[in-house]
Amino acid sequence: MTAPSSMLKKKDWSAITRRALTATEVVTQLAKLEGWSLTGDGANVAIEKTYHFANYHETISFVNAVAFVANAQDHHPDLSVHYNRCVVRLNTHDLKGISSTDFESATRFDALVAS
Repeated sequence: MTAPSSMLKKKDWSAITRRALTATEVVTQLAKLEGWSLTGDGANVAIEKTYHFANYHETISFVNAVAFVANAQDHHPDLSVHYNRCVVRLNTHDLKGISSTDFESATRFDALVAS
Protein backbone atom coordinates (compact mmCIF):
# COMPACT_ATOMS: atom_id res chain seq x y z
CA MET A 1 0.00 0.00 0.00
CA THR A 2 1.48 3.29 -1.06
CA ALA A 3 -0.15 6.67 -0.75
CA PRO A 4 0.25 9.40 -3.37
CA SER A 5 2.07 12.45 -2.02
CA SER A 6 -1.12 14.55 -2.30
CA MET A 7 -2.63 12.32 0.41
CA LEU A 8 0.19 13.15 2.79
CA LYS A 9 0.04 16.93 2.66
CA LYS A 10 -0.86 18.38 6.09
CA LYS A 11 -4.33 20.02 6.09
CA ASP A 12 -4.65 23.54 7.50
CA TRP A 13 -8.18 23.70 8.87
CA SER A 14 -7.82 27.33 10.01
CA ALA A 15 -8.46 28.52 6.45
CA ILE A 16 -11.37 26.17 5.74
CA THR A 17 -14.95 26.65 6.91
CA ARG A 18 -16.64 23.37 7.71
CA ARG A 19 -20.26 22.57 8.43
CA ALA A 20 -22.33 19.50 9.15
CA LEU A 21 -23.95 18.21 5.97
CA THR A 22 -27.73 17.93 5.68
CA ALA A 23 -29.33 14.49 5.59
CA THR A 24 -29.87 14.85 1.84
CA GLU A 25 -26.23 15.78 1.28
CA VAL A 26 -25.05 12.82 3.36
CA VAL A 27 -27.23 10.37 1.41
CA THR A 28 -26.05 11.83 -1.91
CA GLN A 29 -22.37 11.58 -0.95
CA LEU A 30 -22.81 8.12 0.58
CA ALA A 31 -24.23 6.82 -2.70
CA LYS A 32 -20.91 7.66 -4.36
CA LEU A 33 -18.91 5.40 -2.02
CA GLU A 34 -18.63 1.62 -2.21
CA GLY A 35 -19.32 -0.29 1.02
CA TRP A 36 -19.86 2.69 3.32
CA SER A 37 -23.03 2.95 5.42
CA LEU A 38 -24.68 5.39 7.78
CA THR A 39 -24.58 4.49 11.47
CA GLY A 40 -25.66 6.08 14.75
CA ASP A 41 -27.86 9.12 15.24
CA GLY A 42 -27.78 12.65 16.56
CA ALA A 43 -24.27 13.77 17.53
CA ASN A 44 -23.10 10.14 17.10
CA VAL A 45 -24.06 9.85 13.44
CA ALA A 46 -21.18 8.59 11.30
CA ILE A 47 -20.25 6.82 8.11
CA GLU A 48 -18.67 3.41 8.53
CA LYS A 49 -16.99 0.71 6.47
CA THR A 50 -15.48 -2.67 7.26
CA TYR A 51 -12.31 -3.49 5.32
CA HIS A 52 -11.44 -7.20 5.09
CA PHE A 53 -7.92 -8.64 4.85
CA ALA A 54 -6.27 -12.06 4.61
CA ASN A 55 -4.48 -11.86 7.95
CA TYR A 56 -3.39 -9.71 10.88
CA HIS A 57 -0.29 -8.39 9.13
CA GLU A 58 -2.35 -6.98 6.24
CA THR A 59 -4.87 -5.50 8.68
CA ILE A 60 -2.18 -3.73 10.68
CA SER A 61 -0.50 -2.48 7.51
CA PHE A 62 -3.81 -0.89 6.52
CA VAL A 63 -4.29 0.57 10.02
CA ASN A 64 -0.81 2.14 9.89
CA ALA A 65 -1.50 3.61 6.44
CA VAL A 66 -4.84 5.02 7.65
CA ALA A 67 -3.12 6.55 10.67
CA PHE A 68 -0.52 8.21 8.46
CA VAL A 69 -3.11 9.66 6.06
CA ALA A 70 -5.43 10.69 8.93
CA ASN A 71 -2.62 12.54 10.65
CA ALA A 72 -1.81 14.45 7.45
CA GLN A 73 -5.52 15.25 7.04
CA ASP A 74 -5.76 16.19 10.73
CA HIS A 75 -9.01 14.21 10.74
CA HIS A 76 -8.91 11.01 12.75
CA PRO A 77 -11.37 8.13 12.39
CA ASP A 78 -12.46 5.70 15.07
CA LEU A 79 -10.94 2.30 14.28
CA SER A 80 -11.95 -1.13 15.47
CA VAL A 81 -9.10 -3.51 14.67
CA HIS A 82 -9.52 -7.29 14.43
CA TYR A 83 -7.43 -10.18 13.09
CA ASN A 84 -8.61 -9.95 9.49
CA ARG A 85 -10.67 -6.77 9.33
CA CYS A 86 -10.76 -3.14 10.37
CA VAL A 87 -13.91 -1.10 10.90
CA VAL A 88 -13.42 2.59 10.07
CA ARG A 89 -15.93 5.08 11.47
CA LEU A 90 -15.90 8.75 10.48
CA ASN A 91 -17.69 11.81 11.75
CA THR A 92 -16.69 15.37 12.56
CA HIS A 93 -16.82 15.53 16.34
CA ASP A 94 -16.60 19.32 16.66
CA LEU A 95 -19.56 19.72 14.28
CA LYS A 96 -21.52 16.87 15.91
CA GLY A 97 -22.30 15.45 12.49
CA ILE A 98 -20.88 14.39 9.15
CA SER A 99 -18.94 16.88 7.02
CA SER A 100 -17.39 16.83 3.57
CA THR A 101 -14.11 16.08 5.38
CA ASP A 102 -15.47 12.67 6.36
CA PHE A 103 -16.24 11.83 2.74
CA GLU A 104 -12.86 13.11 1.59
CA SER A 105 -11.18 10.92 4.20
CA ALA A 106 -13.29 7.90 3.21
CA THR A 107 -12.19 8.32 -0.41
CA ARG A 108 -8.55 8.52 0.65
CA PHE A 109 -8.84 5.39 2.82
CA ASP A 110 -10.52 3.50 -0.04
CA ALA A 111 -7.60 4.51 -2.30
CA LEU A 112 -5.21 2.72 0.07
CA VAL A 113 -6.71 -0.63 -0.89
CA ALA A 114 -7.66 0.06 -4.51
CA SER A 115 -6.25 -2.50 -6.92
